[in-house]
Order: sequence, then structure tokens, then C-alpha cells
Amino acid sequence: MNFLRFIVNFIFMIVSFILQTTVFRVLDFGGVTPNLLMIFMISTAFIKGEKPGLVIGFFSGLLVDIFFGTYIGFFALIYMYIGYVFGKLHDMFFTQNLAIPIFLISLGDFIFGFICYVLMFLFRTKFDIGYYMTAIIVPEVVYTAIIAIFYYPFILRVNNLIDERELRSAKKFV
Repeated sequence: MNFLRFIVNFIFMIVSFILQTTVFRVLDFGGVTPNLLMIFMISTAFIKGEKPGLVIGFFSGLLVDIFFGTYIGFFALIYMYIGYVFGKLHDMFFTQNLAIPIFLISLGDFIFGFICYVLMFLFRTKFDIGYYMTAIIVPEVVYTAIIAIFYYPFILRVNNLIDERELRSAKKFV
């Protein structure tokens, strides 16, 4: 990973976190906000592979842990595993198609919500999964998917521009 890609990914992560915690808190629907960090993390994992997905997932989750978590590392671990698993799909699917990444982002957000339910509520004997699904997980998945329709192509375009720049500089070097 070159320095430009590192800086761009860092800016994307910070901007996604700021938008998720400020602007989209105002634009919430029934107390549900889209998970922009999940969109960015799964998009990067899907475009670049498992290692960038793992790294960006870890630091995105760590950012959430630092500001909102009760334990440092809880969300970092979940985001990291999701980023790694969805990065494995990098070689299987074509990244230019919009339907597959939106489906994967929705699936990742659903898995994230379900894991959070199991680890945060089910172990405390709060068994009302029907309410949690209909009030929190499914609306967040839908809202995240709608935002991902617009956010994923932007992330893909920026990654393609960086790839083109890397190819041009490699051709100049050789």
C-alpha cells in the first residue's frame, strides 16, 4: 500500500465516522442511522482484498470503540473479522457490478447487528430477538443499503483513480 492510498483511506475512515456520528444522527429514521464505516470497510475489502479489509476493519472498529464502546477492542474485533471474510470475496466477484457489493454490504451489516445482539443482549438473558430485528437490525440494514448505493461507486471511483496513478508511476519507473 502506498502513501497516497494510506492517506485516502484514512480520510475516508475519518469522514465516514464523522458523517455517521453527526450528520446521519440528525437524519435518522426511528433512531436508526446507516453504518458508513461498515460501507467503507466492506467496500475496501471487496475492492482490494482481505488484508486491507482486515486493517481498515480493525481501525474502524477501534474508532467506534474509543468513542462509543464500553470495552476497547469489542467492535474492532467484529469489524476486523467481517473485513477479512468479505475481503476473501475480492477474487470471486466483479467489483464494477453494483448489485453484488450492495448485497454484501447489507449482509455484513446484518451479521454485525446479529453478532452485537448475541454478544451484548442474548448473554444477558434479553431474548426478544423479534423486537431487536424489526426495530434495529433490519431498518439499519435497509438504510445502510440505500446509502451504499451512492457511497460505494464513489469509493470505487477513488480506488480506481489511485490504481491508475500507481500504474502510471510504475510505467515511468520501468
